[in-house]
Amino acid sequence: MQTERLLNTFLSYAQIGSESTHEGAVAARIAEDLRAAGCQVSVDESGARTGSETGNLYCTLPGNAPGEPILLAAHMDTVVPGAGVKPVLQDGIIRSGGDTVLGGDDKSGVAAIVEVLRTVVEEGLPHPTIEAVFTVCEEIGLLGSQNLDYGRITAKKAAVLDGDGDAGRIIIGAPGQDKLEATITGRRAHAGVAPEEGISAIQVAAEAISRMKLLRIDGETTANVGAISAQYATNIVPEVLTLAAEARSRDSGKLDRQSGHMVDCLRSACEKYGAKLDVSLTRAYDAFSYGEDDPFVREVVAACHRAGLEPQLDVTGGGSDANNMNAHGIKALVLSTGMAKVHTVEEELEVRNLENTARLVLALVTGQGA
Repeated sequence: MQTERLLNTFLSYAQIGSESTHEGAVAARIAEDLRAAGCQVSVDESGARTGSETGNLYCTLPGNAPGEPILLAAHMDTVVPGAGVKPVLQDGIIRSGGDTVLGGDDKSGVAAIVEVLRTVVEEGLPHPTIEAVFTVCEEIGLLGSQNLDYGRITAKKAAVLDGDGDAGRIIIGAPGQDKLEATITGRRAHAGVAPEEGISAIQVAAEAISRMKLLRIDGETTANVGAISAQYATNIVPEVLTLAAEARSRDSGKLDRQSGHMVDCLRSACEKYGAKLDVSLTRAYDAFSYGEDDPFVREVVAACHRAGLEPQLDVTGGGSDANNMNAHGIKALVLSTGMAKVHTVEEELEVRNLENTARLVLALVTGQGA
């Protein structure tokens, strides 16, 4: 493995703007690098469904040794502000110039996969068939992995390189998520002359929210109201309000109950005041969970040891492409890449974590030390 090349690959990818739906340029660069390494590369037509200027990127390196195929995955998009990134390397830590994100989420994962594929080919290392996917629009609802052409993928196990924390952290459980959108319609009236003739949509929403169990519900479950909109002059009883909320849990039964509770609070408040409720509840993605004795978990733990890393099994409160892959019959775990302070202009990445991530993945796909 060439650590200097790995670093330069990350730095070059980071400087290619790829905010969600604008992944075209970085996808073209990744495809060029993979083809030059001797991999088979293709792109799907998912852009028409995700809104991206490109599709998901697929790569295959046929195996030269026995073993089950393995899938490596990372997403190409970044959050805003992610254009014009100027990475700065100082004392072994890479940061942005302070006015954008760095893009380590998830170009650290992308660069590590590319370096591993290059190394396997150049050094003639024994390996099973290695497949890789680089998704679009992960940051705006896992849209790329929702629209993957799973028929192109033969692997039934996957390492998704998209976790924060030091390399060696293995995420074996993540929650499912429900998205709730509601419109409350009351009745408009003059707030000073005849307020009793109105039904305040804001008052209704306030009562509903005050009854909701929110934020940390238990060790597996969270809920949050993220947006409320009702813009009226103060002399008008507000007639219409829209609301967006979510619930998450690693237990599907708890998720169903929490989401139902939030809808019940809205219905009860609307009935009390005579307001109309239009509500939709959508399962964004399902939870997944594996035990420490799962064969693939043990395989990744063993790879950590071969790479000289201390494995840490953990669960998370966030979703990733791994949720959708698990839902499609691919056993997917999330591996941390060292990304830190993600989604902020203070985002940073230690070079040692970038290198350790690549070493771990190389150990995983070759079954050797790295």
